[in-house]
Amino acid sequence: MAEFPFHIRATDGDARTGRLSTPRGEIATPAFMPVGTAGTVKAMFLDDVRFAGTDIILGNTYHLMLRPTAERVQKLGGLHRFMGWSHPILTDSGGFQVFSLSELRKMKEEGVEFKSHIDGSMHFLSPERSIEIQSDLLGSDIAMQLDECVANPCEHTPAASAMRLSARWGERSKAYFGKRDTQALFGIVQGSTYPDLRKESAQRVVETGFDGYAIGGLAVGEGHDAMCDTISLTTPHLPKDRPRYLMGVGKPIDIVEAVARGVDMFDCVLPTRSGRHGQAWTWDGPINLKNAKFADDDAPIDQGSNCPASRDYSKAYLNHLFKAGEYLAPMLLSWHNIAFFQSMMAQMRLAISERRFEAWRSEMRGRWVRSADQPG
Repeated sequence: MAEFPFHIRATDGDARTGRLSTPRGEIATPAFMPVGTAGTVKAMFLDDVRFAGTDIILGNTYHLMLRPTAERVQKLGGLHRFMGWSHPILTDSGGFQVFSLSELRKMKEEGVEFKSHIDGSMHFLSPERSIEIQSDLLGSDIAMQLDECVANPCEHTPAASAMRLSARWGERSKAYFGKRDTQALFGIVQGSTYPDLRKESAQRVVETGFDGYAIGGLAVGEGHDAMCDTISLTTPHLPKDRPRYLMGVGKPIDIVEAVARGVDMFDCVLPTRSGRHGQAWTWDGPINLKNAKFADDDAPIDQGSNCPASRDYSKAYLNHLFKAGEYLAPMLLSWHNIAFFQSMMAQMRLAISERRFEAWRSEMRGRWVRSADQPG
């Protein structure tokens, strides 16, 4: 297997900062990956995504295999060329989206049969097919093994069954992936919130051997404390010299607490989804720019930001754009949110390198907890 060099440059407690090197560029960690569901980061120009400080984005296997189809993307030069992004791309396996279909899917040992939410057509996704789509057709830099995610709450027996199926699928994913010099494959730890299952899953995934290790099955309703507890009992069982990726987790307070527990990579739709609905993330918590109190607020969201969307437009103007239904409103606010998340990651990297991460973490946690009790 290809092993993208991963160098940890500094640590502060369990938090670490480093670099993951790929043929398409280096990824500074801790890293946040904006989600490009259908070959686009919603409401964003990719030049602006890059300008905000993004090293890597996430592509969505499920959506791309249905539309425009992975075969068409390959014919048009692969996902990088198709969407105009020359930097690293990580693709998810499609497992989470299939999990969310509930009544439209049928799980079995060979893989999962599901009905398209677009046109009702039937499809089959196996571990081998998932890797074929990600690595051979889309051409992603980092692919994910196919796994089965369970909802929360979940009884121990079905959680154990899904975790062990994921482990077997991981072995098949690796066997199909084989050895590649310019692409990497990550395994996924499952097991709901059960300590014994998380430990067993981590041990099985590490025994199979991957280029990086993801923690899946969280942010599905278990709550912040249970999420943190699950991360705490999982990361000690993962190799220290490989990147650790917490899948689908995106609230700032969750990201900071996961970094404190040794996680290196994150993805979430939250910045752009919030931006489309008028919510701006700030150093003092989220604010809703649709609220009437911002109609006469001439200050920008963040005067000190190097992002034009954060610095050059007043809250009053953004409030007006949302009320008028202008397309520019979600574009500007999505840009601001992506820039904020990347600035947060950069501040964490600097704080870790200067061994003051715990003080920074405490300050930000205090701000965000206080903001939760205040109206937006």
